[in-house]
Amino acid sequence: MYMHFGTSFLVNIKCRLCGDCRMGIRERVINFVYRKATGPERRRRLITFTAPLFLLSCIIFIIFVSLWIDQYLGLPTLFPWPVNVVLAIPILTTGSFLWMWSLLHFFKSKGTPVPFHPPPKLVDTGPYAHVRNPMISGVVITVFGLGLLLKSISLAFIFTPVLFIFIYVELKVIEEPELELRLGEAYTQYKKKVPMFFPRFSSHSSDE
Repeated sequence: MYMHFGTSFLVNIKCRLCGDCRMGIRERVINFVYRKATGPERRRRLITFTAPLFLLSCIIFIIFVSLWIDQYLGLPTLFPWPVNVVLAIPILTTGSFLWMWSLLHFFKSKGTPVPFHPPPKLVDTGPYAHVRNPMISGVVITVFGLGLLLKSISLAFIFTPVLFIFIYVELKVIEEPELELRLGEAYTQYKKKVPMFFPRFSSHSSDE
């Protein structure tokens, strides 16, 4: 009897391990985000406070690295003063308005843009009625504006595109599959109708 129990226990462990091995890294990350997003409220709130600090730290790090690269490589300044300010202010204003407007609609829906603490239902109002990721668009526009303001070629034309590509890949590989898993058909239909980053002025469905 004990031998049978031990054998069954080992078989179950082996099956679980094999299942984990068959599950790729992408699927593991998606399931991890899904479990956290649907987990206890208290734990989700704790992560919500740390995620924005991490994002802000990353942006500050990128700015300092960009300025260091400009200086190390002896790159020329992007625009002289006050041209850099004149160009940067409207871009910074647009980017900041876009991500703050997006944030407001998340709060209205009783959630946050942090994937681990999302609203209980799909947010498709305000800027989200026109694009699926207006907050990301706002952040990228803001970083580009900072590049102009700081007269940094690296920040404006190297790190801003790299940041956009990194976020795009993360959205397509991790975040959107998790949203489809959690929100189901509602997000699938929303994804078909609303473009990812750039608003569409025709009535055709999104191909993204």
